Amino acid sequence: MFFIVSLLFLPHLLRANAENCDFFQGSWVFDESYPMYNSSICPFIEKEFNCLNNGRPDHLYLKYRWQPQGCDLAKFDGRAFLQKFRGKSILFAGDSLTRDQYMSLACLLYTSVPGTNYNMTRVGLISTLKFLDYGLTLILDRNAFLVDLVPEKIGVVLKLDSVAGSEKLWSGHDLLAFNTWHWWGYKGAQQPWKYIQIGTRLLKDMDRMVAFETALETWAKWVDTNVDPAKTTVFFLGVSPSHYKGSDWNQPQVKNCAGQTRPVPGPTYPGVLPPALAVQKKVLSEMRVPVKLLDITTLSQFRVDAHPSFYGAATAAADCTHWCIAGLPDTWNQLLYNLLY
Repeated sequence: MFFIVSLLFLPHLLRANAENCDFFQGSWVFDESYPMYNSSICPFIEKEFNCLNNGRPDHLYLKYRWQPQGCDLAKFDGRAFLQKFRGKSILFAGDSLTRDQYMSLACLLYTSVPGTNYNMTRVGLISTLKFLDYGLTLILDRNAFLVDLVPEKIGVVLKLDSVAGSEKLWSGHDLLAFNTWHWWGYKGAQQPWKYIQIGTRLLKDMDRMVAFETALETWAKWVDTNVDPAKTTVFFLGVSPSHYKGSDWNQPQVKNCAGQTRPVPGPTYPGVLPPALAVQKKVLSEMRVPVKLLDITTLSQFRVDAHPSFYGAATAAADCTHWCIAGLPDTWNQLLYNLLY
């Protein structure tokens, strides 16, 4: 009898108690039971992520499950999540990769209780989704840099030492999920600011990695000063990789992610980790308030197949930055779910 009970609880014990468990190291395995939900019944997916609705003909990318080394991940239980956060508020703040994650979570929850009552509004850069039957509010703050981006007479200024424009919105939530990196390297016409400001100094430009670290330190100071870890859990999404150079995954003849239908085989990814990830880890390690890093970079690097490519918002160029929904961001949220329990 004890042996049978032990077997029943073995997956949980492997997940929760294995000393060598690392959720973020492992491999992608084919799983016929995937995807986690039917994206066609989720009303929240914006066009640029809705690959199936945009006519993507191959579906194998939906059939891969992340298997960590030395442990198992619990399945995402949308009903359990809704009960845990009944009457609570969750805020996502970051760039379009955060939007990917936000929409994925909205779909994971909605499809677990299809037909549940909800209300969704958008005012400017802020979207609010309320699951009315549970009193749960999901907020998305489209905030690519986390620090303030302010239009002034001289032009738009990126203020590396200020989050004054966001601190009211960020306050008072039960879970905060942040992200920034994608926009820090843009220059020329794609650069959304004219000057960088640090204190009273205005600069036309500076080392972008230094600017990124300075901004993260400003964000970290706000979290350390304003967040009570007994009341609020804080996550930070690691660097989400792009796939625009086939030599990164040992296919030098390939230009980008277009036409890729399977993950890169493991157990290691041929390319290097982005330097921004080390900056993120350094800043988080120095904080007073514990912040859980969703260290999704390596596991996402394998997924050259999971981008919208030509089945996103634009068809003129392959989108090898964002991710299809349903798809990889569902695993990001499954990891978040496992770190919460």
